[in-house]
Amino acid sequence: MNILLIGASGMIGSRVAAEAAARGHEVTGVTRSGAGGTKAADATDADAIAALAKGKDAVVLAIAPPRDGTEAEGPLLAAGRAVLAAVRAAGVERLVVVGGAGSLEIAPGTRLVDTPDFPEIYKNESLAQAALLDLIRAEAGDLRWTYVSPAAEIAPGTRTGAYRKGGDTLVGPFISAEDYAVALVDELENPAGPSRRVNVAH
Repeated sequence: MNILLIGASGMIGSRVAAEAAARGHEVTGVTRSGAGGTKAADATDADAIAALAKGKDAVVLAIAPPRDGTEAEGPLLAAGRAVLAAVRAAGVERLVVVGGAGSLEIAPGTRLVDTPDFPEIYKNESLAQAALLDLIRAEAGDLRWTYVSPAAEIAPGTRTGAYRKGGDTLVGPFISAEDYAVALVDELENPAGPSRRVNVAH
């Protein structure tokens, strides 16, 4: 599979790149700087992303919203809209998005991000990711997409190759970034169903 990975240098993106390459897939990484052998492009530049996506089998969007205290939702949605336009322009139908956990339900109608103990420091980022999921659900009906939410906590750890998978309900408290990458590449190789959000955890 020939994959365009936007956000290839991040904690998750770098592990997705390594996992996909280890399985024999061809990965073209994209970062804003172009460092480390990646292609330089901004995720909000639809024309640049479309040019890089041409001829690819799938596009993976693995960027995070700003974490410097500035407004998070606008920049992430701008990138989401640009990438949707780019994959259409390039003729790519498969899109996989590295998503957030905050919009997962812990009980019917109750999202993780809305619980009293949810860390304030992560709230803006989580709400931005929830808005991106809403955007994809509303505007990507012509694409084969998957939004992959991690567990409530994700951090560097051990690759075990094992994980549990669910839908819109939180299935576990933790997953290593390595096993999240395993799950994401599994989803690329063998989509579990029609366009939807999946949640993965140990």
